[in-house]
Amino acid sequence: MNVLIVEDEDLAVRKLRKLVQEVDPTLAIQGVTSSIEDSVNWLQNHPAPDLIFMDIELADGQSFEIFEQVDIRSRVIFTTSYDEYALQAFKVNSIDYLLKPIQREDLQRSLKKLRDLMPLNGRPDAPTDTPAFNIEKLLRELQGQGNPAGREYRKRFLVKQGQKLLSVEVGDILYFYTDERFSFFKTRSNQKFLVDYTLDELADSLDPGQFFRVNRGLIVTHNAVEQIQPYFGNRLALTLRPAFDKEAIVSREKVSDFKVWMGK
Repeated sequence: MNVLIVEDEDLAVRKLRKLVQEVDPTLAIQGVTSSIEDSVNWLQNHPAPDLIFMDIELADGQSFEIFEQVDIRSRVIFTTSYDEYALQAFKVNSIDYLLKPIQREDLQRSLKKLRDLMPLNGRPDAPTDTPAFNIEKLLRELQGQGNPAGREYRKRFLVKQGQKLLSVEVGDILYFYTDERFSFFKTRSNQKFLVDYTLDELADSLDPGQFFRVNRGLIVTHNAVEQIQPYFGNRLALTLRPAFDKEAIVSREKVSDFKVWMGK
């Protein structure tokens, strides 16, 4: 089967490629796109793939917009850190919805579901009507998958300091951020370290009581927020400590949750 990956984080692409090849070497990755515009152009100029792995939050918007511009007849497996999009995902050609970081057994289950949809010619049928999913049950399962009872969150990170390896306690970290598609964190002592995880993976592994993802490129702790000011577009602007050399803006859809989180 031919596969298209729609994902805007290079590290996530590399990890998904590796996992797909390990789980099913017969899948041939024909292309990788990183935005709505790139994906629309690719789909309009290439034969339709049998399967699309599609992240939901892309740099230029949500990938659901792709379906508004292209008649996609391929099967889709959504990959994302956000379970609130499950209902919308199943209104299009989705056969599954995987929360990051993607686990081997979850991918195996999704591919089995895809194989079960195949006729004898070994290719997935073009989807017709979306199957009748129990959406409420699905959402409960996704929420449980994202934060199961008794779950243990990351306590420390092993990072490089020159030629040495250093273990940094999560309690010493004030915020995580992306820069040129790499992920970093800053400590209380204003040290900066590269970390080998995407922000999607970090958001899933950190205690949400202590860390909040204010936008696609920034995760903060309470102690990192020195000042909060109104910002145009019904957003908020943060002043962080240690000083952050970019704008720290709380995205509009997260403002209400951020205010609740800051007040805990």
